[in-house]
Amino acid sequence: MRATDVIVKKRDGGELATDEIRWIVDGFTGGDIPDYQMAAWLMAVYLRGMSHREIVDLTQAMADSGEQLDLSSIIPYAVDKHSTGGVGDKVSLVVLPLVAAAGIPVAKMSGRGLGFSGGTLDKLESIPGYRVNLSDEEFMQQVREHGIVLAGQTKSLAPADGAIYALRDVTATVSSLPLIASSIMSKKLAAGANAIVLDVKVGTGAFMHDLDQARELAQIMVDIGTTAGRKMVALLSDMNQPLGETVGNAMEVREAIETLRGGGPTDLREHCLVVAGHMVRLGRQDTSPDALANAMVELAAMLDDGRAFAKFRELIAAQGGDVSVVDDPSKLPQAPVKASIPAPQAGTVAEVNALLVAQAALELGAGRARKGDAIDPAVGVEVHHKVGDQVAADTALFTVHAADGTGLAQARALLARAVTVSAQPHEALPMFYDTIYGE
Repeated sequence: MRATDVIVKKRDGGELATDEIRWIVDGFTGGDIPDYQMAAWLMAVYLRGMSHREIVDLTQAMADSGEQLDLSSIIPYAVDKHSTGGVGDKVSLVVLPLVAAAGIPVAKMSGRGLGFSGGTLDKLESIPGYRVNLSDEEFMQQVREHGIVLAGQTKSLAPADGAIYALRDVTATVSSLPLIASSIMSKKLAAGANAIVLDVKVGTGAFMHDLDQARELAQIMVDIGTTAGRKMVALLSDMNQPLGETVGNAMEVREAIETLRGGGPTDLREHCLVVAGHMVRLGRQDTSPDALANAMVELAAMLDDGRAFAKFRELIAAQGGDVSVVDDPSKLPQAPVKASIPAPQAGTVAEVNALLVAQAALELGAGRARKGDAIDPAVGVEVHHKVGDQVAADTALFTVHAADGTGLAQARALLARAVTVSAQPHEALPMFYDTIYGE
């Protein structure tokens, strides 16, 4: 084969054969196809799209580009989750110990944030000593002994995805639905899951701003999974306003701990119960009509009686974290400077723009604009009110947690624009818009 022939075929709208897709993925990963030809192919895919069969072939080729994690010896039926990312999304910190407490072992590889706030690993590193980099042997041993592990993704898992994503990032092809779906699902297939729950965010603070586009992406990923023999559920969840009440790494860990202890914000608790409920239902392979509702009742009890929190403590201890910080979250990093953003008038909160809140957190140092940027775990934003809340004039809408004056003025300006207070009543936003099943 020749790379130019494969590029021309896709450029002209043709459907690539399975061996052509695998050849170009393997060739690029192995260094035989240069960046400039792969960039041309990615742009052809971006402009022409892909059929369902092509997307499945691309996903499988990327999954097969490295090691395949086989969990069957320790987890007969493995369940995984993935979120497309959002503002204040600390769901994995609550859901994984909650699901493990229910007797469903979870082995998750997660990532760091590149953008407005840290990823799951960045949040966990707010806890002194927590090790995110585990060897394959350590990873498997921890699942065997504790039924839960949450670590960084190894470079040997779907290496084609890392190489292709780096090129997409600099060639304006990130937003292609076939490329997004294959990127996400290649890692999930390689990670050994039998069933996968996808949390696809939609709104101003999500990659997908439009509900129809988010639904299309979710359906593509569900179809990939089912074609590959996995059980799939995709939840379309709101990200027009931040999830929970904090945006910032240590602050979100503190909020997750509160939720695991039976408290926490109502929206975060309910969101976690829905995601965990689907994971437990899939893990038990329970197809009864009341399976989800029953699982959510059981899981709510585990939040309230301490079993979920105990499993979180076990996770932190197993990966070298300081459990005293979990027991006393006031020991987590705290920013020295605090400033409030007041409501400009009395009325109903009509908007809490998640994107602007996220940009404010980035200005404070809670995220990274470039891959190598350092993150300040202490800084962030507290969100005191959500859409539909009644507020009086001068009520605190946000509290900014800053390291110093650097970025504080910009953050305050962004947050002042983030909220709209209206004289007219506004209904609260829904947590979920739709559920797509592939079972």
